[in-house]
Amino acid sequence: MRISSCFHQGRPTLSFEIFPPKGDLSLELARGVLAGLAPLSPDFVSVTCSAGGSGSSARTIDIAAEAQDGFGLTALAHQTCAGFTRAQIAQNAARLRHAGVENVLALRGDAADDGAPMAYAHASDLIPALRDAGLCVGAACYPEGHIACDSLQRDLQYLKAKEDAGASFFISQLFFDNACFLRFLEKARAAGVRVPILAGVMPILSKSQVSRMIFLCGVSLPASVVRLLWRYESDAASLRSAGIELAARQTAQLLDAGVDGVHLYTMNHPDIAARELDLLRRSGHVRA
Repeated sequence: MRISSCFHQGRPTLSFEIFPPKGDLSLELARGVLAGLAPLSPDFVSVTCSAGGSGSSARTIDIAAEAQDGFGLTALAHQTCAGFTRAQIAQNAARLRHAGVENVLALRGDAADDGAPMAYAHASDLIPALRDAGLCVGAACYPEGHIACDSLQRDLQYLKAKEDAGASFFISQLFFDNACFLRFLEKARAAGVRVPILAGVMPILSKSQVSRMIFLCGVSLPASVVRLLWRYESDAASLRSAGIELAARQTAQLLDAGVDGVHLYTMNHPDIAARELDLLRRSGHVRA
């Protein structure tokens, strides 16, 4: 199923992400993650992609195909510009189609340390190639601006360029402050972006995880998160539980605000998705 059809069901979408960390998630382990996610009936599951050429992309495609063939899920395979030649990207697109995976998320990715030029400089350059290969293409967006971009206004111009290039939907980078996302959403619509924009939510599991996100993604921390980290600084189990509950409240508030959908970064832990879904059902935000 093409993900673009998910947005005509009269309700917000709910989706999850799994990832092969540096290509280390075996197909066997991935099956375990997928087995935990499938009973939750997400609208789709995204599978991330590590840069580095055909070896890492093969794992992504294999897991995406397994999600669909083995578990009846709709899969969204990530594809970066970085680390791939045009020929490799064309080959990946053909492999996805052959495997029955119709959806791909076009990303720039991190440039190689050796400064080697990329076949496609930006996601907006990659999107038409994937679209022309017959795929439903999504792209990323950044509620607080991409960490490498010094202007949110310029970021919005890039966002519109991705839509104009053929992106059918956007998934946002994680954020902890809903106000940031809702302001971004308002500005994106004012800039002429019309396709669905899904909110990316990541439950807090540890202080080190949050520290990484601050420096890698440039996200800001609202007072509620700071208090949570302080309160449970020496109690990892309680922090994990409280972090999942906070993510559920964050998701509920986003749904109340009328967002197009929420994409939950599960960090390969199906129990996180299951617990959040249970909390959302209890609060009446998701049907049982």
